[in-house]
Amino acid sequence: MNILNKKFDTAPFSKIKDDHFLPAIKNAIKSARVEIDAITNNTETPTFKNTIEALDFSGEQLDRITSIFFNLNSAETNDTIQKIAQEVSPLLSEFGNDITLNENLFKRVKNVYNQKPELKLTTEQQTLLDKKYKGFSRNGANLPDNKKQQLRDIDKQLSQLKLKFGENVLAETNAFEMLITNEDDLSGLPEGAKEAAQQLAESKGKKGWLVTLDYPSYIPFMTYADNRELRKKLAIAAGSKAFKDDALDNQDNVIQIAKLRHQRANLLGYKTHAHFVLEERMAKTPETVTHFLNELLEKAKPAAEREFKALQNFAKDLDGIDKLEKWDSAYYSEKLKQKLFNLDDELLKPYFKLESVINGAFTVAEKLFDLQFEAIDTIDKYHKDVLTYKVTNKDGDLVSIFYADFFPRAGKRNGAWMTSYKPQAFKNDANERPHVSIVCNFTKPTKSKPSLLTFNEVTTLFHEFGHALHGMLANTTYPSLSGTSVFWDFVELPSQVLENWCYQKEALKLFATHYKTGEVIPMELVEKIKESSTFHEGMQTLRQISFGLLDMSWHGQDPTHITNVKAHELEAFKNTKLFPDVANNCMSTSFSHIFQGGYSSGYYSYKWAEVLDADAFEYFLEKGVFNKNVANKFKDNVLSKGGTENPMTLYKRFRGQEPKPDALLKRAGLIK
Repeated sequence: MNILNKKFDTAPFSKIKDDHFLPAIKNAIKSARVEIDAITNNTETPTFKNTIEALDFSGEQLDRITSIFFNLNSAETNDTIQKIAQEVSPLLSEFGNDITLNENLFKRVKNVYNQKPELKLTTEQQTLLDKKYKGFSRNGANLPDNKKQQLRDIDKQLSQLKLKFGENVLAETNAFEMLITNEDDLSGLPEGAKEAAQQLAESKGKKGWLVTLDYPSYIPFMTYADNRELRKKLAIAAGSKAFKDDALDNQDNVIQIAKLRHQRANLLGYKTHAHFVLEERMAKTPETVTHFLNELLEKAKPAAEREFKALQNFAKDLDGIDKLEKWDSAYYSEKLKQKLFNLDDELLKPYFKLESVINGAFTVAEKLFDLQFEAIDTIDKYHKDVLTYKVTNKDGDLVSIFYADFFPRAGKRNGAWMTSYKPQAFKNDANERPHVSIVCNFTKPTKSKPSLLTFNEVTTLFHEFGHALHGMLANTTYPSLSGTSVFWDFVELPSQVLENWCYQKEALKLFATHYKTGEVIPMELVEKIKESSTFHEGMQTLRQISFGLLDMSWHGQDPTHITNVKAHELEAFKNTKLFPDVANNCMSTSFSHIFQGGYSSGYYSYKWAEVLDADAFEYFLEKGVFNKNVANKFKDNVLSKGGTENPMTLYKRFRGQEPKPDALLKRAGLIK
């Protein structure tokens, strides 16, 4: 029996076998086609209800199954799942095209769209109507037949290339291991990192200490290991992922993806892929994005150059380093930070036991939004490490089911993300509540220590939890406008704004307690965290700007002339470059955000959302970081509203004004 062919509430992970996915997805596509045909062939006059609304609620089972499948492909994959993904992706792409290129269906949608002024629709219904109409027009519904076929071919190729790109990056990450057998080579490394490396070696039947490209292994080594040659080896391995002219090389995939995206945009009447994408973003045009990034660059570059020069001098004075390289950056930055602020991540980690930080995030959500989190063991999970919770409001009503998956493993990609297994929507007179998940890669507990987080990992957890709150508190009628279904350059606001509480003593004293003594984090350490929060902000900002400019260089112009990925990248980085280039490293070949994830033409949105979040948090600072009135305004106008209205309208309703970049520049210490 294939459990995925039946209706289910929480994902039935324990009953799913890998070989269930392909037949279940094919079956769900078939059922969804029947629903689409019923809408298309309806002989009644097209109305909002029988066409637009019906479309939004169609394909529910397919959405549920594919959300489980693609989440597993990111968090708990294997060869079978990856093979199925290669087969499933073109089928889904084809099905999506069958809807958007269905002329009779588009006629019905257009018919309703043309009556819009007379229909007396709610704001949310108007937004849904616009979204559905654009979903067709922006995806080829107005194209002649021969061009529609061309679009189908491009979409099919793109879906397979993006998967291949991601598989290569994961395989490269998993393939590299640096086994250290001489303990002297671990000099500088904190005890916890050494123990974790030893446990990792043991788990693979090896003697010594094993360092990999997984972040909890890679970051401590790059930050603390005194052995410069080994840092170099590790940095080059990380920087050369999928850039080795071998079977896992992504150079051709990158060029093909960029060219196909450009062709697709041209076919649809747009100048570039960025013009196509940004039409549905707050930024609207590539020119706005480039202007925004260059304006930030102008403010950040002088500070970045000063910081870099000071770091160079520091490394020279300390160790006689004549030429500062990329593999020196984290190491000497940490040493300089310790000297300037007397603040060491290792000093902070004992106060950030994972379980305490999770409870801290829950307490902040309770104080701001009246949410209660209860651990439950009555629902399925896909791995024993996954934690599961029932989230309720102060009246005890179910708000959400919440999953959290915190540790790295072989079948899990690097990084951190939030995702959903079931969307929120209002259906059959019931408010269907969402099932939301966050996935991170933190240091696992060792035999002698629990999982202790670096401060950076604390902010990562709060960041993803901010996305999760956006999903959990959703309160809209239609699934496609619910939760995080918002403009891409607005989606990072809830996540980035929540990071601010990690720097506030009112919040830290709730959860930052020493894992052995229970002592609350000393306030002088909190002050140092705040003081040091703008340390190397110029360099960090420059780095983010460089990624945004690289993204726009691939997507904001015609890429057909690009034949050499590395040369193209060097050109894109020329105004943001601080460190000497490493010849055998390349960013683009493992830049999963833009070549596999959804950030193509959208990487700038991290900085864009920082402007929003700094401005939003300034409001909390004015009124009090746990001020209920401000929190309610944020919940009612941002978190619960999803994509039901234009984000700037929602933001102004919360804040009373448009966001000003000054709050960000002030917070970053780039202006007084």
